Amino acid sequence: MGLGRLLAWAGRLFDGGAVAQARAEARLAEARLRAAIDALPEGVVFLDAQGRYILWNRRYAEIYHRSADLFAPGERLMDTLREGVRRGDYPDAVGREEAWLAEREAKLLNPDGERHEQKIADGRWLMIEERRTSDGGVIGLRVDITHMKRQAEALEHALAHAEAAHRAKTEFLADMSHELRTPLTGVLGLLQALEATELTPRQRTLAAEIAASARQLDQIVTGLLDYGEADLAPEAVGPAPDIERPLKVLAADDNPTNRKVIELMLESAGCDVTTVENGVEAVTAWRDGDFDLLLMDLRMPVADGLEAIREIRAEERMTGRTRTPVVVLSANTSPEDRAATAAVGADGHVGKPIRIDELLVAMQAALQPQAAHAP
Repeated sequence: MGLGRLLAWAGRLFDGGAVAQARAEARLAEARLRAAIDALPEGVVFLDAQGRYILWNRRYAEIYHRSADLFAPGERLMDTLREGVRRGDYPDAVGREEAWLAEREAKLLNPDGERHEQKIADGRWLMIEERRTSDGGVIGLRVDITHMKRQAEALEHALAHAEAAHRAKTEFLADMSHELRTPLTGVLGLLQALEATELTPRQRTLAAEIAASARQLDQIVTGLLDYGEADLAPEAVGPAPDIERPLKVLAADDNPTNRKVIELMLESAGCDVTTVENGVEAVTAWRDGDFDLLLMDLRMPVADGLEAIREIRAEERMTGRTRTPVVVLSANTSPEDRAATAAVGADGHVGKPIRIDELLVAMQAALQPQAAHAP
C-alpha cells in the first residue's frame, strides 16, 4: 500500500471514529436529558410547530392517564383533547364541547405563558402553562393544584371566623412550602447538573426552556405564599399605631381575598373602608366619593394602579380638587417600582404581604401635611 493510500485510509478511519464518538456522546446526552425530564415532579410535554407530540415525561402521562393511550410522536394534542372530550374527561366541556375545544385551541396557538386552570374527570385541578420554544414549538407545564384549590376553598369559608382563618392559613402555608418548594429545589438542581454536561445546541435550548418554566413556577409559589401570609399579619406583629381620627378609605385590589384582608385590618382600626377591583373603578369611586385616603394595588385588570393614580392626579390639577393621599400596596417593591409609584404621585409604598403596623404607619405619614406633595 502506498503512503498516500495509507494516509487516506488512516484519515477515513480517524474521521469514522470521531463521528462514532460524537454520535455516542449525543445519545448519552439525550438519555440524560430524557432521564432529567422524567425526574421532574410536574408534567412536561413538548410539541412541534403544528401542535404534534415530540416528547412527554412520565408525570405528564400519569396526570392524563385516561388519555395516555392516545399519546404518540406525531399525533396532534388537539386530537387527544377532542377524544378526551368525547370520553367525558373534561367536566367544563360538558354541554359546550365545540366552544371548549375552540377556546383550548386558541390558547395552544398563542402560548404566551398565561396560566389557566383545568378540571379533569377524576376531580383533580391542574395549572397549565404553555410557552413558545425557540424553534416554533411549544413546551407545556402541568402542575396538580388540587390540594391548593381545596385549601383555598377552606380559607374562603374560614375568613368569617378569625381563629379558624389563622389556623387554616398556618396549615396552608406549611403544606405549600413543603409540597411545592421541595420539588422545585429538585427540579432546579437537576437542571443545573444537566447543564454542566455536554449537550447539543438543541438539547441546551430544551433545558433552558425547562429552567424558564421552573423559574416561572417558583414565582407562582412565592406569590401564593405572599398572598397567604397577608391576613396572618395582624396577629404576627406588635401593637399598631393608632389612627388619630376615623378615616374614609378607598382600597383597590383585584384579588377578592386581599380586599377582605384590607377590610378586616382597617375596620379593626376604626376606618370606614370601600373596596373596588380595578383602576377604572377606583377612579370612578374616588370621583364620586369623599375619601380621606386611597390604597392602590399596582397589577390590576382594565387599568392598573399607576394609570389610576396618574388619572387622579391629573384631574386634581385640572379641577383644583384637594389632593387625596395615595398609598400603594404591592408585591412589586424594587427600587424601580417605588420610583415609578412616586413619579405618578403616590405618597407611600407598602410591600405585600401586608403588615398592619407598616400599613398604618404609611397611612399616617401620607396624611401628614408635610407629606402632601404639590399636585
